[in-house]
Amino acid sequence: MSAKLRLCSGGGGFEFLPDGPRSLDLTAIRQGLEANGVPVVDARVLLIATVGPEVTISRRGRLLFKTSDPEEADRSYQRLLALVPRLRAELESAPRRPAG
Repeated sequence: MSAKLRLCSGGGGFEFLPDGPRSLDLTAIRQGLEANGVPVVDARVLLIATVGPEVTISRRGRLLFKTSDPEEADRSYQRLLALVPRLRAELESAPRRPAG
């Protein structure tokens, strides 16, 4: 399992928390996912996508994978980053203060 993934506090999934605050471009990420045939619900402050298990992508960079299987969470995390290179770049960039 990726060292960046951990069991979320409620125990109902696995989460990725970046090092420091982010301000993700959710519009660009949604477009990247949709261009790859991934169903996405845009709730303005977060995205809900299906890349295996459902994943919630917050503007601040938190990713929540709704699965109790750590290997499935890790595979889905890797798939998400491969599908949307912009997301990988934004998560791996230096922390920045979120807008607004």
